Amino acid sequence: MAFTDQIEPIKAAALQSLQAAESLKNLEDVRIEYFGTNGKFTALLKQMGSLSKEEKPSAGKAINLVKSELTQTLNQRREELEAAADSPKLATDFTSPGRRRPLGKKHPFTKVTEDIVKSFRKIGFAVADGPEIESEYYCFDSLNTPADHPARDTQDTFYINTKNRPLLRTHTSSVQIRVMEKTPPPVRIIVPGRVYRRDTADATHNPTFHQIEGLYVDKNVTVSDLKGTVEFVFKELLGKEVKLRFRPHYFSYTEPSLEIDFSSPLVRKMGKEWLEIAGCGMVHPTVFENVGYDPEKWSGWAFGFGIERIAMIRYGINDIRLFYENDKRFLEQF
Repeated sequence: MAFTDQIEPIKAAALQSLQAAESLKNLEDVRIEYFGTNGKFTALLKQMGSLSKEEKPSAGKAINLVKSELTQTLNQRREELEAAADSPKLATDFTSPGRRRPLGKKHPFTKVTEDIVKSFRKIGFAVADGPEIESEYYCFDSLNTPADHPARDTQDTFYINTKNRPLLRTHTSSVQIRVMEKTPPPVRIIVPGRVYRRDTADATHNPTFHQIEGLYVDKNVTVSDLKGTVEFVFKELLGKEVKLRFRPHYFSYTEPSLEIDFSSPLVRKMGKEWLEIAGCGMVHPTVFENVGYDPEKWSGWAFGFGIERIAMIRYGINDIRLFYENDKRFLEQF
């Protein structure tokens, strides 16, 4: 049989086989049958070398046209079968149980933050928010932080550039300044948010963490108001058996300043009697002057603590990094 007479029968058989393929596996078998190393169409191509110079031009043109048509049909059929494989199958057994969709759960930080906010709302506090990229003024200067304070060093703080020195806020106290600048007293706010410090990640530290601060400004506000509020909130969060103690400390934006330690059955399970949990104090008169409040007329307190510390105690977690790994097995427990 002449070479050109073999082309049409093979083309017709290949087209029929390609169209009849009912799965991607069947289609691959057809491709190998015709275009594989020992395929029928491949055998035709190999015969081209034995043709005379006069036969080669017309034979080459004919076989190229057939090859193009078969390749186009193969690709088109593959797309059809792939689309069919991806489309949802209509259920035929309506008595079989339905498939359950996995539902996400709130992250421990979200749960703790919501509970803290709920506790403060009970006693009249509103929630405030502010930018995470801050200026030195709002993060340090307005809070009476000295120019040579270690917190302002590049080893402790993430500066975005050195020209006008914007930075990633190191605490949410910057929001307190923004609120007081725009709001005449009395003020009663809490400020939950993400903050950043140049800490090396380990079991108890992370360069990104979450903090919540409280600010209360009014006439005749005293340290006893601060202690009563702190005690109420921590007993709401960690149980009625919580005991608190206040130790003298130093913060540039409060005077007097105090550290708060607490004790509870959860702390004792960790092998400790007391655990530091927050810092607080009466707002420094200079801070009031910076925002235009008269320190002779108004007084107030502020305190702040880490949400991670509360979550670790509450849920018995001994490594802060577990909260940030997004391991589904860990998160499903909450």
